[in-house]
Amino acid sequence: MSLEKAKAHLAQFGREGDVREFATSSATVELAAQAVGCEPARIAKTLSFEVGERVALVVCAGDARIANPKFKAAFHAKPRMLKADEAEARIGHAVGGVCPFGVSEECDVYLDESLRRFATVFPACGSSNSAIELSPAELEELTPGSAWVDVCKLPEE
Repeated sequence: MSLEKAKAHLAQFGREGDVREFATSSATVELAAQAVGCEPARIAKTLSFEVGERVALVVCAGDARIANPKFKAAFHAKPRMLKADEAEARIGHAVGGVCPFGVSEECDVYLDESLRRFATVFPACGSSNSAIELSPAELEELTPGSAWVDVCKLPEE
């Protein structure tokens, strides 16, 4: 069902046909990188946080980690990830397939600067065995209302 919601969202932009589905799991950064055939850093993972009454979805590079001070400065709250059993009900996608496409109304989508260093990245598409290849600009275009933030740190930082 989640995959269909993501595809319906992408269909508004004529991109549903670009969704790739895999015979194996792509539920983690490492598994997604193997399925897609790219370096793990190019997997655009979507992390979900409770910010007040809303859910902040932060799409960041596969090798990036949330930097607590940056997160607090951007969202005026400590980063508190949603529990796995809350994710599907609040976002519309289960853990392993969380993505910025076809999400519930209570979600706000943020794209982290860590993505901009790549020509293309691979976010999931609502299931634990799907992805789509997009440039950071296309990702922004396909997530209307999204905003760019700098809330992550890279391994070398």
